[in-house]
Amino acid sequence: MERVGRGLYTLPDTMMHEHSDLAEIATRAPNSVVCLVSALRFHDLTTQLPHEIWIAIEGTSWKPQIDYPPVNVFRFSGKAFHFGIETHEVNHVEVKVYSVAKTIADCFKFRNKIGLDIALEALRDALYQKRATINEIWQAAKVCRMTNVMRPYLEAIS
Repeated sequence: MERVGRGLYTLPDTMMHEHSDLAEIATRAPNSVVCLVSALRFHDLTTQLPHEIWIAIEGTSWKPQIDYPPVNVFRFSGKAFHFGIETHEVNHVEVKVYSVAKTIADCFKFRNKIGLDIALEALRDALYQKRATINEIWQAAKVCRMTNVMRPYLEAIS
């Protein structure tokens, strides 16, 4: 066994996955969900390479204390937290990641933090690659209360 972090071990000959950091975060913060730019990266919908892992936690729940890898924590509440969670297996660890549609809606919600260009790139790529439909994105926009913001962009694309 090889120690990878505090309380985390792996076999020495284990192949490292592209998203191994996400598995490490999922182990240390099991109630968190990978979101925003990290979720876009997971779904291959951005050219951005985030230098920290972006995760969402529910409302007033405990904020995880993680030294490495660097983490950027966002608080979502109610339906905005629970909607669109998918579970993927990375290095034999279940990692919760928001769906493509929910991630795009979240990117528009936090466009002042991540940039409108990233949100628009993700929207265009998701529709072009048929990773999400306009209806799925619209449902996510309703949950995130982003319908007024996203309506002009969705109308221009369709």
